[in-house]
Amino acid sequence: MSPNRWEKILDERDWLLADGATGTNYFAMGLQSGDSPELWNVDHPERVASLHRQFVESGADIILTNSFGGSAYRLKLHQAESRVSELNSAAAQIARGVADVSDRQVIVAGSIGPTGEILEPVGSLSISDAAAAFEEQAAALVEGGVDLIWLETMSSKEELQAAGVGAAKAGVPIVATMTFDTNGSTMMGVPPAQLVDIYHQTVPRLAAYGANCGVGAADLVGTIAAMRRHASADDILVAKGNCGIPQFVDGEIKYSGTPELMGQYACLARDIGARIIGGCCGTTPIHLAAMRDALVAHQVRTPPEIDTIVDMLGPVTAGTRTACGFTDSLPETDRNARRSRNSRRRK
Repeated sequence: MSPNRWEKILDERDWLLADGATGTNYFAMGLQSGDSPELWNVDHPERVASLHRQFVESGADIILTNSFGGSAYRLKLHQAESRVSELNSAAAQIARGVADVSDRQVIVAGSIGPTGEILEPVGSLSISDAAAAFEEQAAALVEGGVDLIWLETMSSKEELQAAGVGAAKAGVPIVATMTFDTNGSTMMGVPPAQLVDIYHQTVPRLAAYGANCGVGAADLVGTIAAMRRHASADDILVAKGNCGIPQFVDGEIKYSGTPELMGQYACLARDIGARIIGGCCGTTPIHLAAMRDALVAHQVRTPPEIDTIVDMLGPVTAGTRTACGFTDSLPETDRNARRSRNSRRRK
């Protein structure tokens, strides 16, 4: 890994496009529900490389390795807990191989998701044991050639702390995102405004932070707006939202987001102040290409108010609205005034 690759691309670019969904696209490629995507790094490396390649061709500047569930705790569900080093190193090598043959610079981020366990004091897994698992996974990803570690979909500050401490020992920059899927907060009740300080306090080598997954694109943009209000001017914010709202259709989960909607989401995220923008569940290479095209043509506007976000992307939860500083209990005259200002801004 070039030690300056990450710093160099940040210096050269105002925004970076991260990739899209892993699971959604793998299911379309033949992955069966309940199977471990990480086993594909050895069993079907060509399929893993193909998805990375499609995202790069769609404009991705950052591709995440196929290692979200690559900790010993997650791999234990597939009797593969002894293969952490093998599977994570393979994931990194596949992504590195795709990035290195691109005609432009592409960053490889080593994806690390939650353990699936509940940490103390609510659960039984200790921070030290979780940190050791994250350290093992991060070491294998760095050995395989990643530029940085990407902690994603965390929901508790205890697990974020464990992941940060464990991953930091690998010696590379760390990007960290949590998921806000419970009325504007994480599953463990942490609101986005509090996370700004928590990210800085618990994640050594922190290079960027933000939110991923959650409910839908509108809620995620609202979450980033709440973070921006508490962040330092030089903090790098990450928005990696789902492709609309998941819906159960004909026995399958479908996402409501169109390429056009995801392009609007990307521009709103940029207006809010996110520098790294990507997609999560449901986001295909087609969606990502629309996001790239929208961002290339976009001129950054005044940060939108929550009603503008709702008008463009759909409804948000009451918790997200409150986190952004707005509530439905506002006097009608105040709400009308905001709508009037929003209407003028959109013209």
